[in-house]
Order: sequence, then structure tokens, then C-alpha cells
Amino acid sequence: MYKARYYKTDGKKGRARALPDVLFDGVVNEGVLHQVVKAYLANQRQGTHAGKNRSAVSGGSRKPWRQKGTGRARQGTIRAAQWTGGGRAFPAIPHSWNQKVPRKVRALARRSAFNARAEAERVVLVDGFEMDLPKTSQLRDYLAAIELGGTKVLVLTDGQKQNVYLSGRNLPEVEVRVFGTESVYDILWADTVVIEREAIDGIETAAPAEAAAPKAEEPTAAPPVVEEPAPEEVADEEPVAEAADAEEPVADEPVAEAADAPAAAEEPVAEDDEEKDDA
Repeated sequence: MYKARYYKTDGKKGRARALPDVLFDGVVNEGVLHQVVKAYLANQRQGTHAGKNRSAVSGGSRKPWRQKGTGRARQGTIRAAQWTGGGRAFPAIPHSWNQKVPRKVRALARRSAFNARAEAERVVLVDGFEMDLPKTSQLRDYLAAIELGGTKVLVLTDGQKQNVYLSGRNLPEVEVRVFGTESVYDILWADTVVIEREAIDGIETAAPAEAAAPKAEEPTAAPPVVEEPAPEEVADEEPVAEAADAEEPVADEPVAEAADAPAAAEEPVAEDDEEKDDA
């Protein structure tokens, strides 16, 4: 578990505070950091840079001179790339540089960036900034009081605070963002990350609520599974009685037929004997 320095509103240093494990889990994945930062910088490009090829420049509607007999190299048009004022061989073409990064990869990179700063003890917790009016000098003096003057600082506020944002806008080494909207590049750009304590407390209270939500749904699915075996046992007993009743007529019919069969078979035998006596 990482700990961070804590400062009060007046700039006095307090006891170090523990950082939540939900965000500061100790994992630093450098490969993911490189991927996300590279994609972020690529997405900042407008992609409007362009150049002219030989078909886009003017002039050169005919051959400059004949093919042979002049002693000079053969040329087909003055719009070729080797001519002054000609087109470029492989000009830049406007296109998008946008790169998409999966949501889980971005989340891992964000945690890795915070863990990298927390591991180097560059995460500072402060009480909420209270500014009635935008005042650059007030924010600059406060950062100097907590020993962060002259360094690159990323200030993460608990919600939108316009006065704090306007106060840090004129400081080239200070960036003010709402906690949760900062990019991985912003975290790695700053030497120190200053976070309002209320924003961190919001993470700690939200994590137990999310963990308890799935547990409440489990009992709803359990009762139907427990009650199902009872009707199955009753259903199994009824077919047994029906099967017993069904076998009785089936057993009587073949017995009667079998008894009649020998009688019918004996009659022709008696007729044969009589015929022999007559003969």
C-alpha cells in the first residue's frame, strides 16, 4: 500500500495518508504506457499537412527540348521532381492519424502511471482548494508553500472548479484537470501529482458499493433450484402405477390365444384318424 504526503488548506503538513488500492495497486506496465502515450500524441495531429505532386503544379505542357542531339539530358516536362518549381515525388497527403486503444488497456495505463508516481513518492494529497476569485499568485504561493514551486505540477480537483482552473492557466508549469479526466500523458508529464483529498475519498466509498452489488443478486436465483426436486419425485411415482395397470390386459390376451391354439390344432388330427379307419 502506497502512502502520500498530506497538506492542509493553509499549507501545513499533516500525517501521511494511505492511497486506495483500487487505483494504486502497485502494477506498472511500461509496454502499455508506451502504447497509450504514443496513441495520445498521434491523436493530437490534425493530419492536414499536404504537398503538390507533378500533376498539381502549373506549367510543363510540352517537352522542354527534343529528345536527341542537344547534348543535354532528356526531359519530358518541367513539372518533374528534379526541376525547380516542379512537383514533389512523394508529397504528404492529408489523412487521419487517429489510433484507437481498448478501454481496459487505457484503464491499465492510467493505473500504471499513478503507481509510477506513487512509487517515487510524487503523489500529494491536499484539502479542497477554496478560491472566491481567480488568483494566479494565490495558487503559485500555495504550491511554493508545499515545496512544489518551480516544478511541473498536475492539479486534480474534485469536480469542476473554474477559479482554480483560471488561476493555473497562466502558470506554464501547472496543469489543472478534473480528477478522472486526466490523460496518461498528463500524469507522466508532471513531476508531482496533487490530488484533492475529497476526490480520493470518493473512490474509496464507490469501491465497496460495486463489490456488494453482485452479492445481492445471488439469493434471487437460488430458491428455484432448491424447490425443483420435490415435484420430480411425485412425477416419478405416478408412471409406476400406470405401468402396472397397463401390463394386466397385455398379459391376459396372449394367454387366451395360446389356450385356443392347441384346440384348433387337434381337430385336423382327429379327422385324419377317421379317414384312415374308413380306408
